[in-house]
Amino acid sequence: MIVLASGSATRAAMLREAGVPFEAAAPRVDEAAVRAALAAEGAGPRDMADALAEAKARKVAGRRPEALVVGSDQVMDLRGEALGKVRGAEAVAARLLALSGRDHRLHSAAVACEGGAPVWRHVSSVRLRMRPLAPEEARALARRPALEGSMGYLFEEMEDLFEEVRGEREAILGMPMAALLRWLRLRGEVGA
Repeated sequence: MIVLASGSATRAAMLREAGVPFEAAAPRVDEAAVRAALAAEGAGPRDMADALAEAKARKVAGRRPEALVVGSDQVMDLRGEALGKVRGAEAVAARLLALSGRDHRLHSAAVACEGGAPVWRHVSSVRLRMRPLAPEEARALARRPALEGSMGYLFEEMEDLFEEVRGEREAILGMPMAALLRWLRLRGEVGA
């Protein structure tokens, strides 16, 4: 049995579309506290994504030791700084302007736990360059209710904001699916 340690509808949809049989269980991890502890230790954005994915997988694996539990997380990296989700239209507009005309990375990690311990992990990093935005355009975009609690944008709805994207689309959406599927196939968890 595969259990997705996530409440994300997007991550669940990716697994469903790939034909992976799974159940979902919300991990109930205090992400802000984990992020703060990792930042205090000097962890970079890539390592932070990996650690958050592991924390989620371990949390659910503690309740479901018989299952193969997959946790996943994503961290935005702007010039080495880990950026989290933003709240409120002003914060969203500020994030969009910070990304305007610049490259940033999204680090999407997945960690699988079996018997409560990690047995596999992978981090995919995608580089994106947002086209330059005028302040008025950023403020108009920020009024979209769907952006509340996002990283500042929803790629699947706003692909036209990007001049260049290098990496796996699924990693942009929050999970390194290609690597996860390869590993699940090697284990015989899913068909070829």
